[in-house]
Amino acid sequence: MDIWVCVKPVPMTQEVDLRIDASGKEIDKSRLAYVMNEWDSYAVEEAVLLKEQSGGNVTVVTVGEKPDEEILWKCLAMGADKAVRIDPGAVVPDGYLISKALSEVLRQNGCDLVFTGVQANDHNEGVVGSMLAEHLDISHAAVVNSLEVGDGTATVRVELEGGVEEVFTLELPALLSIQTGINEPRYVSILAVRKAHKKELEVFALDDLNLSEEDLSPRTAIEEIFESPQTGGAKMIEGGLHDIAEGIIQILKEKGVME
Repeated sequence: MDIWVCVKPVPMTQEVDLRIDASGKEIDKSRLAYVMNEWDSYAVEEAVLLKEQSGGNVTVVTVGEKPDEEILWKCLAMGADKAVRIDPGAVVPDGYLISKALSEVLRQNGCDLVFTGVQANDHNEGVVGSMLAEHLDISHAAVVNSLEVGDGTATVRVELEGGVEEVFTLELPALLSIQTGINEPRYVSILAVRKAHKKELEVFALDDLNLSEEDLSPRTAIEEIFESPQTGGAKMIEGGLHDIAEGIIQILKEKGVME
């Protein structure tokens, strides 16, 4: 079984004072460290677990620059067999372009299962998985929190709204967007990462892929990034119940909620 896992490098923003860059369309990432997207780490672990249970090969792939290979080496240390990096060059890819580039590489190599994370925790988008499945014309399921693979099928449990879950079976090949909590990603030591450098890491440029000029044109563009407006502090209403009720009604009238 050939399993491909799509991973994304994202900046670490915890405990960091984020600043908007000069363009006003992106945060200043010059001093930010990059790590693997949290959702993707669960997808890699699920692929490796499936390989250990049933055999096969696991390939991880990302669209990124040379420094982004660090997360690929980590995936190889986790147990993946091969890594692929698609170099975007001067192009700034959006979700559509990323999905098109990934689809071309997958189409050239073939696959039985494709895993992605449910979403990326930089822009909180979750579009690449479903678009990739559409480009490849294969079945897919999102927010998968349980998986069993049979003979040419995959039975999955997915999260729906309101705490409801659904179980259904897909024919392979299929794409699954993996939810956090489906497993516990294994710890990877520095020594394991160093040993992983013996494995294969292949690099493609966008020019190496069968992409048209239209494919290379982003479908979305960030217009502006701005900080949330500052609001006033809480207003304390003192007195008895009647005074408090009158105070609340007065505030609602001032805000235009009621007349």
